[in-house]
Amino acid sequence: MISTVYEVMKENRSSIEEQWQDRMLNFREEERELTTVTKDVFLNSNTEFIDSLLNHVIEQRDDIGPDLQDFFERTVQIGWPLSYVTKGLQVFRRVGLKTIINEKEDLDDAMDTFEYFDHSIDKLLEAVVSYSTQNWRNTVSVQKKALLELSAPLIPVFEHISVMPLIGTIDTERAKLIMENLLDGVIENRSQVVLIDITGVPVVDTMVAHHIIQAAEAVRLIGSKCILVGIRPEIAQTIVNLGIDLSEFPTRSTLLKGVESALELTNKKIESLS
Repeated sequence: MISTVYEVMKENRSSIEEQWQDRMLNFREEERELTTVTKDVFLNSNTEFIDSLLNHVIEQRDDIGPDLQDFFERTVQIGWPLSYVTKGLQVFRRVGLKTIINEKEDLDDAMDTFEYFDHSIDKLLEAVVSYSTQNWRNTVSVQKKALLELSAPLIPVFEHISVMPLIGTIDTERAKLIMENLLDGVIENRSQVVLIDITGVPVVDTMVAHHIIQAAEAVRLIGSKCILVGIRPEIAQTIVNLGIDLSEFPTRSTLLKGVESALELTNKKIESLS
């Protein structure tokens, strides 16, 4: 059966390629993300695509070959829509099946060849979806890591005084990063006072308070002091209602008041030049 598919594809290669190219050009007009790609670039990509597909069948490969795998990877990496690849495979399936039906006079022979070719395209589609899914997971993982690293910066604002502005929800994973950045930043910047600003944290519950208290305690153990700033009235009410004990943790309502306290603790003050 393999040789039968091979013979049909080889004998009708030019016709299959021509039909496939025509339909893919129509697809380009319908796909908004591809309208910015020049026609020459699109045609060159199509030529590489259909050549690899035909070679895959003609060379009687069982698994996806390195040329097709490399093509799929490059297509996804340069930002072309996944629908370009899936559409190309679907069009190849329809053109190939139509050619098989036209070439085979014996119905049983045609159906056997039809099923074998159809199954071969299914395997290619599965490989593309599998690769794209893994690639998407890797991309999300890298972006998530980058966002986490940016979500807990420790910024030195005066000598021995640093600020850690926190924005958004704090979960266990982010709390761990806050702790790491806080301790590393205190040592690197030689901070004596760190202002943890929670103005941008929408909800401060028991878990969030626990993480912040832990971070402050860790900073205290390496010889520095934390001040929690940005406590809005509703946050203060929540902390009281939950019975969270912040008695050993200095707090201020605003970042400005926190800076004033930090300057006082480090024997500094701001004076006007006039």
